Amino acid sequence: MSPAKTAAHQLPQLAHARNPGTGLDLDWVASVQANTSAIERRAATLPGRRSVKKAYQAAWLCKAISLIDLTTLSGDDTEGRVKRLCAKARQPVRADLLEALGMEGLTTAAICVYHEMVPTAVAALEGTNIPVAAVSTGFPAGLSPLKTRIAEIGESVRAGAREIDIVISRRHVLTQNWQALYDETRAMREACGEAHMKTILATGELGTLRNVARASLVCMMGGADFIKTSTGKESVNATLPVSLTMIRAIRDYEAATGFKVGYKPAGGISKAKDALTYLALMKDELGHPWLQPDLFRFGASSLLGDIERQLEHHVTGRYSAANRHAMG
Repeated sequence: MSPAKTAAHQLPQLAHARNPGTGLDLDWVASVQANTSAIERRAATLPGRRSVKKAYQAAWLCKAISLIDLTTLSGDDTEGRVKRLCAKARQPVRADLLEALGMEGLTTAAICVYHEMVPTAVAALEGTNIPVAAVSTGFPAGLSPLKTRIAEIGESVRAGAREIDIVISRRHVLTQNWQALYDETRAMREACGEAHMKTILATGELGTLRNVARASLVCMMGGADFIKTSTGKESVNATLPVSLTMIRAIRDYEAATGFKVGYKPAGGISKAKDALTYLALMKDELGHPWLQPDLFRFGASSLLGDIERQLEHHVTGRYSAANRHAMG
């Protein structure tokens, strides 16, 4: 079996109990700290610590593709654009490259769109196992009335979304109103029903890593299936210090409750080398289970194009122009 096929397919989808959430433990929340200088030092070492080359790099890049939530969240989205994106999700890399890599059948993890485009995406992905994720709850600011945000989740689920990316009210974190954040997250989880809930913290607007750590914990207590860094619309999106803070919160939550929660960095991850760094971070900090799409996703679109260029170089020895690897 080729290294590429091994990395993308050897580890099975791991069955684990869905996080049901817990009661809000304010003493636990208050005890959470974040040593910013230590976290930043550790994060600074990550890009240079793990280096894979040649066939092994191609293998890990194929793994990264299988973890991408291929995303379009623009005000000028059209049905045509979404259909092209879905076609790309079905076949994210040119057929000749997939054949050379022994990776026929590789797809992205999901398609992520606004609610309005959910029916189009569901229809375009019919016959596949690729789920549609909808951004709901007043994305990206999350400032709509709670009743409206809850209703939006229900509409997206009824339209066929199997995953819901919600946004929290950042003011609850900034004012340390953990009860309000917990109650909001809990209500949204109930509205999601069987659809898995990815909770966007908008970490670039939370002020401190301690706030990020505490918000991560409260959202997991509220029943989040994933915690996610960003909407992609903030001035600062996914960063390694934020990621390290959030995944250590995930590790602490599993140690205390026995429930696994997924992680999704989003925004600003556009280069293949960055994807490799995040994969190494997840493997180091959380282990193999978090290298599967049920526990790890990239929120990205331009990342796929750069990975495809690197895979073409691996197969042919030549780099191609970026416009040869368009989204559709």
